[in-house]
Amino acid sequence: MKKTNLWLPLWIALGIAAGIFIGYIFAPMLLRTTKPKSQLLGEENKIDEIFHYIDKAYVDTVNVDGLIERAIPTILSGLDPHSSYITAEEIQRSGDMLNGHFSGIGVEFIIYEDTVAVIRIIPNGPSEAVGILPGDRIVTVNDSLFAGTKLTNQRVLKTLRGVTGSTVKLGLKRDGQEFSVNVTRADVPVESVNAAYKLADNVAYIKISQFGSTTYNEFINAAAELKMQGCKAFIIDLQQNGGGYLDAPRQLANEFLSADELIYYTEGRAYKRKDVYADGRGTCKGDQLVVLLDEASASASEVFSGAMQDNDRALIVGRRSFGKGLVQQPFRFKDGSEMRLTIARYHTPSGRCVQKNYEIGNNDAYNQDLINRFMRGEFDSQDSIKIDNLPLFHTVYGNRPVYGDEGIMPDVFVPRDTTGQNSYYIKIVNSGVLREFTFIYCEKNREKMKTFKTWQEAAGFLATQPLAAELADYAHEKGIYRRPKLIAESKVLLQTQIEALILRNTYGEKAFYPVFQRDDVLINKALNLIKEGKATTESIRNSSYK
Repeated sequence: MKKTNLWLPLWIALGIAAGIFIGYIFAPMLLRTTKPKSQLLGEENKIDEIFHYIDKAYVDTVNVDGLIERAIPTILSGLDPHSSYITAEEIQRSGDMLNGHFSGIGVEFIIYEDTVAVIRIIPNGPSEAVGILPGDRIVTVNDSLFAGTKLTNQRVLKTLRGVTGSTVKLGLKRDGQEFSVNVTRADVPVESVNAAYKLADNVAYIKISQFGSTTYNEFINAAAELKMQGCKAFIIDLQQNGGGYLDAPRQLANEFLSADELIYYTEGRAYKRKDVYADGRGTCKGDQLVVLLDEASASASEVFSGAMQDNDRALIVGRRSFGKGLVQQPFRFKDGSEMRLTIARYHTPSGRCVQKNYEIGNNDAYNQDLINRFMRGEFDSQDSIKIDNLPLFHTVYGNRPVYGDEGIMPDVFVPRDTTGQNSYYIKIVNSGVLREFTFIYCEKNREKMKTFKTWQEAAGFLATQPLAAELADYAHEKGIYRRPKLIAESKVLLQTQIEALILRNTYGEKAFYPVFQRDDVLINKALNLIKEGKATTESIRNSSYK
């Protein structure tokens, strides 16, 4: 009896050890028998194995799909800086902006005193259909309070946008009276041609904010109307245009080039070289052309401007562009999410690729590039642009030198205009006081603004008003104390922006840009180049912009 008790702990220990050994040997075998094969490679790989083991053997229950969602961006971050993953929720929230619309209720708003206040109604949109007016406050959404310090622009957008055909109940407050309306969300148009107007004499100005599926039609309609007004020269403004669909700049370039002139070509490891040519049916082939760029002009903007520069068709005026020469193709998944994978590089007619340098998997340094440019003074001095080590190419007809990598270099450099931008001005803008003031002005003078037959009449009236001084009074009440010297320095800039914002709130984009840009240094430089005849094809090909 005593001997049995002596050996019992040993037998138990051996049994446990055997169990562990058996589990160690056989558990992976059991798991491997059901492991899926990689759909891509046709055999097992670590990614499949990791998620399979987690799903079958991890100590706690986990959401494997959620892990995969978080893992995909990490995987893509090991590629180039522009391959990306967009969740289904993000796509639904942002809408299909490049296709010229998003799904929402069709209002522009401001958060004023912890409440959503409607600034402007999008014409022919859902809110206009149910009678929502500028100045209305949105106080409840689906019978829940929608106000307070936690309101943010992002939260408002996420709440008001939604699936086309869905309905949202809004509680509104107008002139002290509260009422509610049901708004059925619908596709709200998003224009990519934000401004198109006759600038002076025979010169047209066209602002393009992105390259989407509707850009070409918008441009053609605008150009036709401007040509009817006698315009024979164009300033196309691509500042802050981050790009979009690759076909849109092709269509736009086709309007300015002759038959069989190369627009661009693309090439990638799995994609053979594809050349894209003009067909000669463009309507603007004989017009003078200036293209405006800055450091935020990227991708499709660089495709168009590169085609114009390399074919000696336009003068590029402004500052060095962003430098994105990679082509992304969207791959849509069943759940509505999307991977945008870089599949090729595009090249301008001279053969250059404008993609700036990047290190695989090191997006931080890439994202820091614009800040580095600013810090070394590139936005203010052309001499700060280093071209010594860049590959050299030449334009097709004029044999002018152009450089690969690092974006599109302008033919005519124009530094950023900082006139009036002092510490007082920056505080006024960043605090939101400027937008608040213009909103309040529109609230108080809504009936007065309705008496003008055109926005031009309204602009003439506003120019006589001491708006900059009134803004300074309002800002002082908000805690931004008067700085007489700085206010005097910023007065013209503030007056211009106040007038432009009031007109935008009342009449839309068509009234905003002509006033906002009336003293724009870059536009005035482009205008002078056209007046001097330096933007004709013949002049460019024989020019000294080399």
